[in-house]
Amino acid sequence: MSDPRAALRTEDRRLDTIMKKGLGSRYRVRYYDAFSRVYDRFVAAHSSDREGRLRETLAERSGLLPDARALDLCTGTGAMLPSLLRRTGTRGLVVGLDFSRGMLGQARRRLGGRPGVALVRAEAERLPFRAGCFDAVTCSHAFYELKGDGAERALAEVRRTLRPGGSFLMMEHEVPTRPLVRLLFYVRLLSMGLRKAREVLGNEEALFRRHFQAVERVATDTGRSKIIVGSAPRGPSAVA
Repeated sequence: MSDPRAALRTEDRRLDTIMKKGLGSRYRVRYYDAFSRVYDRFVAAHSSDREGRLRETLAERSGLLPDARALDLCTGTGAMLPSLLRRTGTRGLVVGLDFSRGMLGQARRRLGGRPGVALVRAEAERLPFRAGCFDAVTCSHAFYELKGDGAERALAEVRRTLRPGGSFLMMEHEVPTRPLVRLLFYVRLLSMGLRKAREVLGNEEALFRRHFQAVERVATDTGRSKIIVGSAPRGPSAVA
């Protein structure tokens, strides 16, 4: 049986090689490593959720039970992980995944050695996990960061790693009303590429339906964020 830790070390080295070869990739990693210092404040201000109630809502809708396994995609500073851990307990497992060492460093400091959680450096478009291993996958205010066709590839990977009947819960910002914040929002969307941004914005449900049997859009209390839930079918056909 292959050693999962060895596979993760290989993935980490692969990412380093990609960053060394590609100027755009190196710039993107450095940007997120630096952004990790102010990331939480930016998201809280943008979503009007300084107390983190939206993350609790997302975790609650996941339906996770003690001993469940959950993945937080593009975990950033790990702000979502405590909410998931409160559901899975010490018998379960929560994995926070990000490609930025700076973000994962912030997440490690936030968690302070809590049991039942693991941090993994990898890309959302290439998940280093076996098929059907997670009960739920979350992504909080990070889906719009996926470049080009990365959103499609990430959804395919999420679908692959979900168990039958599992769910992917994505929370993202609605288009802001304040001019300056709206400008920053559209600048952020450009990381996807203009064509992909136009395709995704406001059409997330159609994108999800390419990968999930049932799709639901959920409004949030603040009105400044939305939740899109994609559910895998139950039964052996759930894993593609």
